[in-house]
Amino acid sequence: MKRLLRTAATVITLTAATVLTGCATNPVTGKNELRLFGENWELQTGAQQYAPSRQSQGGDYEVDPGVQAYVSEVGQRIAEHSDRKLPYEFTVLNNSVPNAWALPGGKIAINRGLLTELDSEAELAAVLGHEIVHAAAGHGAQGAQRGVLLQGAVLGAAVAASGSRYSNLATMGASVGAQLINTKYGRDAERESDKYGMEYMSEAGYDPQAAVSLQETFVRLSEGRNQDFLSGLFASHPPSQERVKNNREKAAELPPGGDIGADRYHAQLRTLFADKEAYEAYDKAQKALADGDTKTARSLAQQAIRLQPREGHFHSLLGDIEASQKNRDAAVRRYTDAIARNDQFFYYYLRRGLLNEELNRDTQARQDLERSIELFPTANAYNALGDLSLAARDVDSAKKYYSTAAGSDSPAGLAARESLLDLDFPANPGQYLQLRQRVNADGSIDVQIANPTGRDVTGLTVGVNYIDASGKARTTRQDLKGTLSAGQSTVVKLAVAVDPAQANRVATAITAAQLAPRR
Repeated sequence: MKRLLRTAATVITLTAATVLTGCATNPVTGKNELRLFGENWELQTGAQQYAPSRQSQGGDYEVDPGVQAYVSEVGQRIAEHSDRKLPYEFTVLNNSVPNAWALPGGKIAINRGLLTELDSEAELAAVLGHEIVHAAAGHGAQGAQRGVLLQGAVLGAAVAASGSRYSNLATMGASVGAQLINTKYGRDAERESDKYGMEYMSEAGYDPQAAVSLQETFVRLSEGRNQDFLSGLFASHPPSQERVKNNREKAAELPPGGDIGADRYHAQLRTLFADKEAYEAYDKAQKALADGDTKTARSLAQQAIRLQPREGHFHSLLGDIEASQKNRDAAVRRYTDAIARNDQFFYYYLRRGLLNEELNRDTQARQDLERSIELFPTANAYNALGDLSLAARDVDSAKKYYSTAAGSDSPAGLAARESLLDLDFPANPGQYLQLRQRVNADGSIDVQIANPTGRDVTGLTVGVNYIDASGKARTTRQDLKGTLSAGQSTVVKLAVAVDPAQANRVATAITAAQLAPRR
């Protein structure tokens, strides 16, 4: 039975615009709130960011599809009692860090590493109910809204997943999602999600006491400084004794009893629990590889494969190990093994594509890199595709790929900028050099030219369109001597005099320049 004292939802929708100024009624709390983002923004943001956010966090868990189906079933059971009808989706991510998150619009994920820390279906219901409230109450949109009010901008540039083995890649597809996932909710948002999440799970038939015991467990783990939790769930959902107390008081208000489902939970997740040792070996292998201990890393990765041969991540890690030792052919075979077990994760294709490029297997490299971009765009893939296009003398395509990759400040993005500069600068120097003009009172013209390219520039020519003293339109060019060093600017007085009254009709532009060779 729905809570009678709750104000009915006021649905705010936008058509073309995504920003709204004004107040709206929160469908969960019934409070009037300032809303800068309408429901369309939430739905569009969630839909656009869900897939890339999952890819950046390790991809979907694929070894036992029954786990995904089970978690989704529990999530939908809770979502039926939400105060806000959204297109809720629930996904299990192949990530060992204990974490769960919600994007705007009802897109929710829970990591494999958190599922194996829970002990019952009711505890799972408590976690999912909490995340459902974050989505239903628009907490993610409110976080983005605070960013607008404080900073004057929606969100920053692309951010790779914090704590992920893929964070060294120049990820380009999860910029908004990554910031929303890593947002630390305020105390009010956490209290609301605990409170109403418990109501949702109770209405769905689960024992709300599970939310109490779950928070008690989280507090113990946080006090013990459990590093996995500190880098995962606790980073955005900090536990506290206050939350335990509030949950206990809320549980006393709700109907006693309900479904716990401990046996059912362990039966449905038996593969995950059985594979826990394999994933622990895998996590240790990753650390060993990061520390440069390839022998230990290989042994642990092989142990993980013996325990669970169907997990693509284990085979991919062997690919990483082979690649670190320059065994390119062996690494390609390992990534192929990973793809055979999961053909929906970008990293396997990206790594195989980059290696195929190094092995001069251009056709295979292109196919792999394009497939990786379909799943999750990275500057690494775009830069490599630019190199392949350039090698095939397809300059136009190379420019497009490099231009996309150049949006990243990663090594791959910087390399793409250099390649794009070499290709495009000779024909379009004015797009890379900065020019400002000033017409003086005596009719002379000063131009300031700045060089932010990172390369020295010579052979500068400035073109001038102006109206002469007789009122005729004139065009002239002036060659500038010397070198304009990287990062420097210079002011030059042009050998042209114009009618000061016609100053607004003077136009200057850089028409030619040459880049110095790369150092």
